Amino acid sequence: MRKLTLTLASLLVVASLLLAGCGATTPKPQAGTDSLSGTISVSGAFALYPMMTVWADEFHKLNPDVEFDVQGGGAGKGMTDTIAGAVDIGMISRSIKDEETAQGIFWVAVAKDAVFPIISAENPVAAEILKTGISQETFQKIFISGEIKTWGEVVGKPEVTDEIHVYSRSDACGAGEMWAKFSGGKVQDDIQGIGVNGEPALVDTVIKDPLGIGYSNLNSVFDMTGGGLIPGTIVPPVDINANGAADADEYYKTMDEAVSAVASEKYPSPPARFENLATKGKPTGLTLAFIQWILTDGQQYLGQAGYVPLTAEQQTEALAKLK
Repeated sequence: MRKLTLTLASLLVVASLLLAGCGATTPKPQAGTDSLSGTISVSGAFALYPMMTVWADEFHKLNPDVEFDVQGGGAGKGMTDTIAGAVDIGMISRSIKDEETAQGIFWVAVAKDAVFPIISAENPVAAEILKTGISQETFQKIFISGEIKTWGEVVGKPEVTDEIHVYSRSDACGAGEMWAKFSGGKVQDDIQGIGVNGEPALVDTVIKDPLGIGYSNLNSVFDMTGGGLIPGTIVPPVDINANGAADADEYYKTMDEAVSAVASEKYPSPPARFENLATKGKPTGLTLAFIQWILTDGQQYLGQAGYVPLTAEQQTEALAKLK
């Protein structure tokens, strides 16, 4: 754990503790007081990586003596690094497992986002899919059981025999686990298809393959600058009510529409999910101050980056867990 630099303010805190007697509690370091210094190392989920870079930058502006080392690599890498003590914080875009808590992992939820299906804009039946959507049962037969093998089967046109090319992540990731659970599986390995390492490569692979289908995090599907879909991609409407039609609230063309659907819970969970930060043991010192800031002032940056902030109740619960 990184040490805090003692300043006049911190010396006064020590003095007050010596004088306070029984029942005194240790004040928590607060962001923006020029009393924090050190380096915070972070690794993990691609889903949370863009947001973490924003948080790191804003926290550094408030505390110039705090530096960050932020790396992606997937939720699996983040958890492995955290358990090994190789990083201070792991970004985990899935639920924390019992065997991980048994190894000393502590975690709090800090945001919410979702995983979306993606196809190429050059898909031969894209027009039909945008009208009918794809049901959860159909996703199960594409990704898990492999029963549906052609794009004609997806839209009810047996004369269309173009083969479906299913792509999944080859690296352990929260997105894969969430999409597997939504599609009727239990774990990422239940997904059929060709493995691609890393989210950027998976998105690029689907864009370049007119017969491809995959899944991706919200902030990798939508352009953070313009708010529209990444060029070359389509998010096929998820026919949640299985009425055979893509209803207006099931088709997302912009980041704002997708975020709104996740926030209102119109988009199902899974594949919507909480983004978590994990530490080896309960965080203290500089790491604790940073996570507390994320759960308070840091929440204001989530919406503009394509994430859903925690509710007031969820914030309170997470902050109480840190005490």
